[in-house]
Amino acid sequence: FLGVDIGTFSIKIVEVSRTGKRKKLENYGEIQAEALYEKPFRTFEESTLTVSHQDVVRSINAVLREARIKSNKAYFSIPDFSSFFTTFTLPAMTEEELPQAINYEAHQHIPLPLQEVTLDWQIIERGGELQEKATPFKILLVAVPNEIIQQYQDIAEDVKLELLSLEAEVFGLARALIGEREKKETVALIDIGARSTTVSIIDQGIVKISHSFDTSGNDLTNIVSKGLNLDYQQAENAKKKHGLLASELKVQETMLPLIDLILDEIKKISSSFSQTKKIGQKEIQKIILAGGTALMPGLAQYFSKELAKPVVVADPFTNVYYSPILEKNLKAMGPSFAIALGAALRGLE
Repeated sequence: FLGVDIGTFSIKIVEVSRTGKRKKLENYGEIQAEALYEKPFRTFEESTLTVSHQDVVRSINAVLREARIKSNKAYFSIPDFSSFFTTFTLPAMTEEELPQAINYEAHQHIPLPLQEVTLDWQIIERGGELQEKATPFKILLVAVPNEIIQQYQDIAEDVKLELLSLEAEVFGLARALIGEREKKETVALIDIGARSTTVSIIDQGIVKISHSFDTSGNDLTNIVSKGLNLDYQQAENAKKKHGLLASELKVQETMLPLIDLILDEIKKISSSFSQTKKIGQKEIQKIILAGGTALMPGLAQYFSKELAKPVVVADPFTNVYYSPILEKNLKAMGPSFAIALGAALRGLE
């Protein structure tokens, strides 16, 4: 199965298979937008996010060809900033009555007309004691604009991939990063992407909260570029090389105000989770950093100090078999390939 992650500045594809109980990495590939084009794969036009269809199709074809990918069965992930997440509680009812109640409740929460979106939902909590199977429910609702779904269907058709399913990024991320041990814990996944940062809280293996905001890896590069008078590529290199470590270039000082903004959002989301949690539910025990910025020198240590929690960098390939020769590459790529891998792993469930 393939997992396809169409990001703002790069497209990543991962191919996995299963032999017995063993999950195996068959192949992977990535293409950067700047390698081919003057512009990113996604741009904002009239305040909506537009995918550059022809560029994306050409790029996916190039990755499939170069990486010699064999499978054509694909799961595509949808960026969190293209979906709406919300949680709400429904009174006691039977599970048969849930779909109708959720549709009714969705009207209050989704900022678009319901005929323009596709809804997906899951039960994240069942309340109280079971009395005739009727207990209060807490629901996580995801709504994706039909226009976005259509874009992905058209892309899949043009690259001749069989689109098995679309899913919000957070579900792929959780699948790739939440192992058996993490399923017993409350974990915060922080995915710092090129265009946005998403904070998701996974409790006992279930996505409880997922919230995206605009401060991103791209913003960090821009602030270094402006603050230190470097062009974009030089700023990107300086960010990757020095990160939050002390250096003569003063990259750390330039980025800290933005990093602290990200931290403030994480603290707000964590505290809102803690306030709504049921008695006996644990605080966040562990934080996993994902996305291209996760490997920035000093970032995990700074987050750990400021949040007073253990922070680790995502290593999604740890539970997948691969050739030992790839070890070093996969460690470096892991944080940014977690979404594509998680989408592909859906096929092995």
